[in-house]
Amino acid sequence: MLAVHLEGGAVTVKRRPAPKRKPGYALVRVLVAGLCNTDLELRRGYYGFRGTPGHEFTGEVEEADTRQLVGKRVAGEINLACGACEYCARGLGRHCPRRTVLGIVKYPGAFAGYVTLPEENLHVIPAGMAVEEAVFVEPLAAACEILDQVKIARGARVAVLGDGKLGILIAQALGAHGAEVVHFGRHRAKLKLGGAVEQRIAGTRRPSMAFETVVESTGSAQGLREAVAMTKPRGTLVMKSTVHGLVSLDTAPVIVHEITLVGSRCGRFEPALRLLKSGRVNVRPMVHDEFPLAEAGRAFDRAAERGVLKVLLRP
Repeated sequence: MLAVHLEGGAVTVKRRPAPKRKPGYALVRVLVAGLCNTDLELRRGYYGFRGTPGHEFTGEVEEADTRQLVGKRVAGEINLACGACEYCARGLGRHCPRRTVLGIVKYPGAFAGYVTLPEENLHVIPAGMAVEEAVFVEPLAAACEILDQVKIARGARVAVLGDGKLGILIAQALGAHGAEVVHFGRHRAKLKLGGAVEQRIAGTRRPSMAFETVVESTGSAQGLREAVAMTKPRGTLVMKSTVHGLVSLDTAPVIVHEITLVGSRCGRFEPALRLLKSGRVNVRPMVHDEFPLAEAGRAFDRAAERGVLKVLLRP
């Protein structure tokens, strides 16, 4: 099979043997994979990464212990937990200290012809859902995770800061939940993809201490500082950005205004699949380009261009 290799900022494509599955694992032929901001950060040196990236994908199961899975189209959760520690016992395998992470931490990713994952990580894609839509299940699950972490009442005003891929998904997910979303970004065209939000605000001006809940998903250190300034005293700031390198932040307003900071990462796939199936989240306009896997270098460059949202890779 072909597989992408990242090392020292270089993107290469190599021919390798297809992986062999272990008991309890499935061998999945990758149908389509999506580039996200984390992949771009890995190229810049995030996690000191070296290997095959890719964690947003849809595929078809070719081999599995569970016969009913064979031939099914699936999306896969990215955390591979040990199953034996106290975190796993509490149902927090996403925080298992011995976990590996598909395409990010010590586990070959989905920018390849095949990938193996534990069967318990796989979710069958509903009939009628296009694989180009289902590739958004993983990032949409990360957006839905906010609702598992923070109590947001229907009708509550929430600020979403950032008009990139994740910011758009967050705005749509919170809007589908019933929140009155005010979406801040720098590009009017991208803000229009955020769904039925209360208000879209383009440009660089940000209101001060205006929201009880702010979600920061700009992918920049400056965005985090802006989000702190936008949060009301005793409000909650949900942090979604992953940025390579240290982020400087004046903690005085966080302490003085008693702001709660919530780190937010992966989420459950079930609510994301329901939102996509219902049509309440529309991801099709977010796909801006696609490339064959053999042209992964061009795909990475395209994904890094200003204004570009989702870029797909097809093995």
